This record gives sequence, C-alpha cells and structure tokens, in this order.
Amino acid sequence: MTATWSVNTAQFLDNAKNVVSNNSIMAVVKNNAYHYDLEFSVKQFLKAGINTFSTTSLKEAIRVRKLTDDATIFLMNPTFEFDLLRKYRIQMTLPSLDFYYYNKKELAGVSVHLEFENLLHRSGLHNYSEILEVLEDHANNDQSHKMNIVGLWTHFGYADEFDVPEYETEKRDWLEIVDALLNQGYTFDYIHAQNSASYYREDGVFPHHTHARIGIALYGSRPYSQLSPALIKQSLTVSGKVIQVRDLKQGDYCGYSFTYEVKENTKLAVVDIGYGDGILKARAKGQEAIINGKRYPIRGLMMSHMFVEVDDTVHAEDDVILYNNDIRIDEFTFKGVGANSEQLSAMNHDSLIKEYV
Repeated sequence: MTATWSVNTAQFLDNAKNVVSNNSIMAVVKNNAYHYDLEFSVKQFLKAGINTFSTTSLKEAIRVRKLTDDATIFLMNPTFEFDLLRKYRIQMTLPSLDFYYYNKKELAGVSVHLEFENLLHRSGLHNYSEILEVLEDHANNDQSHKMNIVGLWTHFGYADEFDVPEYETEKRDWLEIVDALLNQGYTFDYIHAQNSASYYREDGVFPHHTHARIGIALYGSRPYSQLSPALIKQSLTVSGKVIQVRDLKQGDYCGYSFTYEVKENTKLAVVDIGYGDGILKARAKGQEAIINGKRYPIRGLMMSHMFVEVDDTVHAEDDVILYNNDIRIDEFTFKGVGANSEQLSAMNHDSLIKEYV
C-alpha cells in the first residue's frame, strides 16, 4: 500500500473560475505550481480564462512559454540570462538601481516591471525617487535599442495580518506611488500588487491596476481565517491506508524513542504515511485524520508510518484522509501548523502516488 496525492481536476478548475470572478488575474505558478504540477495547473488556468503567469524560476517560465505561445509570463526574480528572456518573450522584474545601471546595455530588448520593495524589503527599488530615476534615465537614454519598461509592481507582506497596521501602511505607500506616477503621465501595461489576501480583503482588483497576482487561493486554500470556506474549495486529497490495527495497553509506548505513551488501553491504527512523505510533524502532533467520515487523533509520526488512535469501527485497508475539502490545508494553517504553501511544499511526490481524477 502507498499513500496518495490526488487532485479532483473538475474541482480545481471550478475553484480557479470562482477565484477569477471576471477579474484580471496573474496566476502565480512558482515551485511547480505550489506542487500541483506546472503543466497541469497552467492548462487548467488557461481554461479558467487566465493568460498571465508569474514564477520565480526562469526554467519554469520557459516551461510555461512552451505550453502557451500567447500568454504573458513574468519572472519575479532577476536573472542575467537576458538572451533567454528575449528568446522566450519573458518579462522580468527590475530589482534595484544597481542592477539597472550595471546591466543597462545587456537589458536591451527585455521587457521589465519596476519593483517597489515596500515593507517586505526582499527586492525592489527603495522608494519613489529611485523609481523616478530609472524612468527618467531610461527616457534620456538615446540608444536605438534599449529595455522596455512595461510594468510596475510590489508585494504585500502583511495582507493576511489583521491585528497589526502594516498592511494599511504598505498599501498606502504603494497607492501613493502609483497615483504619483500616473499623474505625471507615466503609463504601464501591467500594474500589479495584490496577493490572495489583499485581493479578497479589497473585494477585487485595485483601481488603475491591471491584475491581481494570485497564488494560494487558486490552489484551494484561504489566505486568512475570516474568509468563508465556501469561497475557495480545495481539490486536493492526501490519504493513506490502515495497514493494521494494534491493541495496546496503558503504559505501552509506540514509535521510536517513546514517541507516544498509551494513557489507557486503546487501539492504534498503523497508517502507511509519514514525514518522509511530507507530513509535517506539527501537522501530526495532536491533530486529526479522517477515517470512514470520522475524525481520529494522530498519536505518533515516523518516516513512513503514523499511529492514529481509533475505535472498533476501523479496520485494515480503510482510507485515512490527511487532507481534503473537509479537513483542509488552511484549517491547519490557522491552527499554527505552518503556512499553506509550507504544508504543500513539504509533500514528497517521489514517494506519494500522484493522480488527477
């Protein structure tokens, strides 16, 4: 028996359509589309009406281009492989003044999006003055062949936080920059800032913006707990099988190095999935799994197995659901297990059976 990662294709597509909801969406497909598989996800997003994609990997951007000739593809990380950007018509972030001045000639023919670092401080031009400096220097550049400034973007690092003021601060600073540039007559083909949390908090795309740049919501997880589960549906099921059910007595231990001490006589189901398959230890400690429609507590986790405390209704070969739309990735995010993307990224697709149904 082997544990399974299974995606309901129709539900994945329906969720993508619901997220789009007549808005212009740039689908984030980084890290192999949040582990859902790049080719599968891009094909479904195209069916949902999305034709703009972003990733952090040039290799992935090229894979997207090979799937669709017409789509806009934006690389959120800088690269020095400018020939590949031109060859595959991939747009790229402009991450700093130093990068611009050092690579000005080599960037000829490359389409770039000016990045504002905002409160995340991960990458980008520091402030409005630096953005304006690039725009003015570029306008005064009399080279016959130079880069193309087609976009303006930032990232919100606090949009899923409701008890601190940082989101309102980063939103205000960003919108002031956008308004100032537009008022000076600058135009951009692409203006984007909102992640899933901001998109739902603001009930759509900001004015004067061309796209919201959506990741986790497209893959079936809510970015914050106040959002109704009915708005975002999870198509993923991660499951194992009961190998056998063991009777243990009070005082017995199960697993390596006293993993779990049995408090009273009980039954433990041995299940064929563990941290080697990508189940986070925090996901297993005191949390639950579903067997035959009922929740049971997980009592121990090993590399290839786990123990689940069960009753007489559970038997060998029963399905053990770790994740589905009734026991969702985001449920455990809000319980402090780890971010939505962290739980998804941990999954080991070399050990799990991966299927699309």
